Order: sequence, then C-alpha cells, then structure tokens
Amino acid sequence: MKKAILLLVLSFIAQNIFAQTLNLSVRLLDNSKKPVVGASVRLISKADSTKTQYGICDTAGVAKFITKAGQYTLKATSIGYKNLGKPLTITTKSNSFEFIMQDDANALGTVTVVAQKPLVSQEDDKTIIDPEPIASSSTSAYEIMEKTPGLFLDPDGNIYISSTSPATIYINGREQKMSAADIATILKILPPNSIQKIEILRSPSAKYDASSSGGIVNVILKKGVKIGRTGSVVTGMNQGRFGNQFLSLNLMNTDGPKNSYFNVNYTHRNSYDQIETNRNLSENTYLAQKSYATSPTQVFYSGYGFSYDLNPKWTFSVDGRGSYNDSRSESSNENTVKTIGSQVIRSQTQNDVQNRSNNLIVSQGVSTKYKLDTIGSELTSDFSYNFLSNKNKQNFVNQFIPPTQDPLFGNGNIETQRQSFVGQIDLKYKTRGDITIESGLKTSILSFKNATEYTIRLSGQTTLDASRTNKFDYDEAIHAGYVQASKKLNSILLKIGARVENTNMYGHQRIPSDTTFKINRTDIFPYAYLSRKISKIAGFDLTGYLIYRRSITRPVYDYLNPSPKYIDQFLYEAGNPTLKPQFTENYEANISVDSRPIFAFGKNYTHDIFTNVIYQSPDNQSIAVRTYDNLGKNVETYFRLLGAIPPGKKYFFVVGTQYNHNKYDGQYQTKPLAFSRGSWSFFTFHQLKLNDVSSITMNGFIRLKGQLQFYELSNFGNLNLSYNRSFLAKKLLFTLSANDIFFTNNNRFTLNQGTISANGFRKSDTRRFGFNIRYNFGIKKKDSQNNMMNFETLENNSK
Repeated sequence: MKKAILLLVLSFIAQNIFAQTLNLSVRLLDNSKKPVVGASVRLISKADSTKTQYGICDTAGVAKFITKAGQYTLKATSIGYKNLGKPLTITTKSNSFEFIMQDDANALGTVTVVAQKPLVSQEDDKTIIDPEPIASSSTSAYEIMEKTPGLFLDPDGNIYISSTSPATIYINGREQKMSAADIATILKILPPNSIQKIEILRSPSAKYDASSSGGIVNVILKKGVKIGRTGSVVTGMNQGRFGNQFLSLNLMNTDGPKNSYFNVNYTHRNSYDQIETNRNLSENTYLAQKSYATSPTQVFYSGYGFSYDLNPKWTFSVDGRGSYNDSRSESSNENTVKTIGSQVIRSQTQNDVQNRSNNLIVSQGVSTKYKLDTIGSELTSDFSYNFLSNKNKQNFVNQFIPPTQDPLFGNGNIETQRQSFVGQIDLKYKTRGDITIESGLKTSILSFKNATEYTIRLSGQTTLDASRTNKFDYDEAIHAGYVQASKKLNSILLKIGARVENTNMYGHQRIPSDTTFKINRTDIFPYAYLSRKISKIAGFDLTGYLIYRRSITRPVYDYLNPSPKYIDQFLYEAGNPTLKPQFTENYEANISVDSRPIFAFGKNYTHDIFTNVIYQSPDNQSIAVRTYDNLGKNVETYFRLLGAIPPGKKYFFVVGTQYNHNKYDGQYQTKPLAFSRGSWSFFTFHQLKLNDVSSITMNGFIRLKGQLQFYELSNFGNLNLSYNRSFLAKKLLFTLSANDIFFTNNNRFTLNQGTISANGFRKSDTRRFGFNIRYNFGIKKKDSQNNMMNFETLENNSK
C-alpha cells in the first residue's frame, strides 16, 4: 500500500513538471475595498469559447484558476452587484488581477436566487452533507444521521463512516467528550431543523484531535443568518408501535453588526427493542433469552446564540444549549435453560427491570475571531464548558417459573456527573505566495464521578449487594499543539503537519476496593495531504487526493468504569480500567468530480485494538459479562464508490457503495484470535420535483454480511419515502413520511469467539409513518440558498 501511494505521488509530480500551466488569481472588491465573498467567476478562452472554467471567491474575495497563457474574458456576478466583464491577457508575469464590483441597488432589492445545494459535496478533506432534504421527514437530529447517505448507526448510538471504528462526534467544531449513549441522547434532543450542515472528515488534518481514528462527524447547528428578523414553528410526529411527537420554535434576528438566535423544543418519544438470544452454557445446555424493552422519554431543550462585530476585524460570539430529559424504561426478560437436542427445560426465570432516569445537560461556549488581513489570515479562540448530570433509579425482580423459591427483589441508585472544559486558540496565516500556515494550542479537561449502590431483598430481608455497589472517579487532561502548512505547486495542493498530544488519565475506584490507575504519555501524530486537478470530464474538474494520518483512540470513561450494570441474572456490563489506547495509521486515495466525491480506496492499520467483548464469568459459567478489552491488531481495507445526477433540475439522485474487509490477529480471553470478514453497504437518495411546490424523496440503505465488532450480522437495511408540499407562497411546508416501509431494519447475529458461542435476533420500532409541518414567518430581505456554482442561474436572475 505504501509503495502504491508513493508511485501515485511521483506520477502526480511528474505530470505537473511537464504541464505548462499558470496559477491565475482574481480578486474582487466592493467600493469600500472589502472582499466580495461568494461571487461567481467565469473564465472563457477567446481562442476556444468551449473552454470555460468556473470559480467562487473565498473569504478574501479571491478566485483561483489553473490555466495556460493567452487571451481570456472574465465574467463575474454576485447578488447586489452589477455584472462584471473584463478582457484578460495572462502571461507568466501577469497572472494576478484585482477588480472593483459596483453596487446595484435595484438588483439588491429585487433579486431572489433559490439554487439548490448538492446533497453531497467535497471541500478539500471534508465531505459536506446538506441535511435540508432529509430534515423535513425527521423528528430529531438522530433520525437525520440515520438517513444520511454513507453514515451507519449501531444500536448503541455509535456512528460509523469508513471503518469499523466509531467516528468522533463534534457539535459546532467542539468534540463531545461523552459516551456513545450520551451523544445519542443529545442528537435525539436536537430538533431536525436545527442543523445547517454535516461535515464528514474521514482523515482529519493535524488541526483536529488525534483521537478520531474513525474520522469526525461535525454537526454544524444553524445560527442567526443575515436575512433580517425571521422565525419558524415546526411540529411533527411519527407512529410505529409507539409514537414520537415534537414542537419547536426558532427565532433569528440581524440588526447591523448584531446577530442572534433562540430556539426551544419539546419532544416526547417512545420505542421498543426486542432481542432473542441463544448462548451455550456447557456442552449439554444452552440459555434461551427473550427480552422486550420500552423507553418513553420527555425532553425539554433550549438553545441560544449571539454574535457581534465589534469592528470590521473583530467578531465576538456566545452560544449555549440546555436540556432536561425524563426517561422511564421497562424491560422484561424471559430466561430458559434447556438441554441441547432434547429441548428439556432445566430451569426458567422471569426478570423485570424498571429504570427512572433524569438527565440534565448544559453547554456554554464563547468564541472570537480576529481578521489579520484581507486575504484570509485570522486568529480564532474558542472556550466551552459542558455539564452533564444523570440520576437513575433501578428496580428489578427475579422469579422462578413455576415458583420454586421466593422471588429476589433489588434496587439500585446510580448517579453520574461529568464536567469538561475546552480551550483552543488557532492561527491561520496566508502569505502572498500561496502558502497557508496553521498552528494552535488546545487544552481539554474532563472530570467524571460515578456512585452506584444496590440492595437486594430476599424473604423479607434487605441487604447491601456488594457485588454491584461501586464508586469510581475519573479525571483526564489532554494538552495539544499542532502546526501544518499548505502550498500550491501549480496544479498540486500539498499540506503537511504534525500534532503533539500530552495525555494524563487518572482513575480511582473507591468501592468495593481502593484501586487506582494512571496514564501519562506524549505522542506525535503526523499528517500529509496532497490534491491535484487531474483532468476535465465533460467540463467537470476531476481531482485526486492522497492522505496519510496517524491517530489514537482513547477509552472513554464508560469503558474504564468498573461499576457493574445489571442487565439480568445471566448478564451484566462493566468497564475495564486496564484498557490501553489503540493507534491507527490510515492511508487513503480518493477522487472527486466537480467537488463531489466519487471513489476512494484506503487501508487502516490498528494495534492494541480494543472493542466490546462478552466473557463468561470465571466464578459462574452461566453468567456473562459484557466489557471492553485489548485484543491485538487489525488490518482493514475499504473502498467507496459514489455516483449522482447533480441537483437543480426535476430529478436528481445519489447512489453509493462501500466495501470493508477486516482481518484480526490477537487473543480473545487468552485464546488465539483469527477473524476475517468482508461486508458491503449500499446507500441511495432520490428526489423528484413534481412541480414548483411539491416533491417526492426516497432514501435507504442495505448492508450485506454486516459486522459489529465480532458479531456477524445477517443482511439488513431500510427504505424511507416522503412527500413534500408547500403552501402560502412557500411559507408553509407539509411533509408526509414513511420510514423503514418494509420493516427490514432488523437482523440476526452470531458470535463465536473465545468461550462464547451465541446467536440471536434483534428488531426495534423502526417502521414508522408520520408528518411534519413547518411555518416560516418574518420579513426577508432576500432568500439565497448558496450554490454559487450555478453560474447561469445567477447571471440570468441578476439581469
């Protein structure tokens, strides 16, 4: 793999050396010498008018092209400005131009541009997802994630992009240092229309935390946009066996340099999980389990933000979110021990568990931006504080069928508290020679406390359950610094960098025994990125990318917390405080057409890999413990293929596939581990415009020979449909939706590792039918959905 990438790099460079091309830079300013951001620029060859290039002005008002010397015509358009047309003579000594775009007051008051954004686009090393087509048929941000092409969510709330390692979740560029279950809770809290875009970074640069071997999913929430005083009311519901309902209010306001927003949301949701499992206990017996659980939850959520332009260079922003969750879940577990072959029942028990959980989440952030010059250099700072408190009361009862002895009653009080502080300062400096230098410092501090107390009552006697009572504290401090630089070498963009992270982890178990663990280590994580415009196909730019990255995956506090969590009399969960971090090296080559990714091939080399495992208790073989452990090393090979008809016309679609092959080599519960499996995923999104006010969308996925850690999954997938219709001059949008129409998002699974041999079936409340209603109000100065690549639409509407 390394030799192949080296050969590809040499090929790129060789092609570049012999290509007689020039870097053209066009800068557009307004009458006050401020950059015209987002202007559409077209470069037309006078020798051959079919040779036309398109560009967009960046935050410095600069559009860049790679072309040859000669005679050209430059045309530019932007909302609120008169059309610009200029002849250009490009030579090796004259390849940088600056023009003034004149204000067009009439156009500013009358032009309305509604150009549809692509569902999937590529920006350097980021894939951008526009959630708008999906949000109208969803009741939460979590549902949007489930329907996003190329993302896969497992039942525990982990999100996967390219590999079998879960992605790291960011919200507004800030890492959420929480367990998968806590992050899933936050995503289920967020209203569906609160997301502006989703950024997917499969191989993040040195700017981002190295603890993201599975990539990064960055959820960018909507803030106040500069369209005056506006707002919306959104309500919706969907119904399966149980129902979800929500109601939200969103307000946004812009008053000169001041920009603010506020939203509030109420959600009531409920669903079920049904699992059937058969697990061998010995050569002659097996345990058959049937579990059915419901989880009704009420959520109150509020978010706000305020930004202020202190002057043309300084911007100050404050944002915050808060939520309160009230959850009451119930589960019923039927456990039967049978003789293999004869089906003779040896014993049968019934376990009923009730949980009452109250969850409070508060997030607060402050950020600043200082523009150092007019070509894009800037100094930014971001500070955030997060608080999460969870109190859970659990009651359970175990009884024999038929009753051969008194039932066992038990209850537990579980309290957790998590606080984190993150401070970050980043510098981006752009030189006149097309070199961009980035560097920064970051500190992340996390404090986690857990106290668990269980009691049991048998024959009227109540005693402390010492095997489940636990108290555990965990503190973490990670200090990091990075530097990276990028340079344009004619048609090649090269970016290299490195990140250094100092990790300090301290865990202290106080009950049942006083034990501690401590980790202090410093690691370096190099990064390299190369892109080159290879050629043109039917007028579209074909661009190739090569990426190398080293990353780390640290165990989160849930993985380390040894406190046992009661599931039933045959199974409990517990963390492993001796877990070591895992390291991954990623190599990827990918290709995009007109900023849309179409193909990627990569390899992940991981050592000290840790994952979810099930072990039999050394004291009682009928009891299993679900925990985490380091197992050895893994080599993962993958490729992606994506195709699409671009949006903007009556019909467009996105269809893609991904193949993953994993090969593990290590030990599982002291026994040799050799596990190899390949799986396919197919996903698609379609939209058909029936007329100007109505459309139909369809999206879905199918996974063949799926894998979840060491579980081998049967084929599964889902298909979703929605009908969208707008009324009242498009202020009112009504959506009918159907999720998992054929009820295929369920699967069978097998697990054969170590001393565990099990198989089963899992399904949940995924087939749902519902509707959403959104009403937009307020006076807009202009309605602009940015797809500035649609040059013809802009040009025609601005005449």
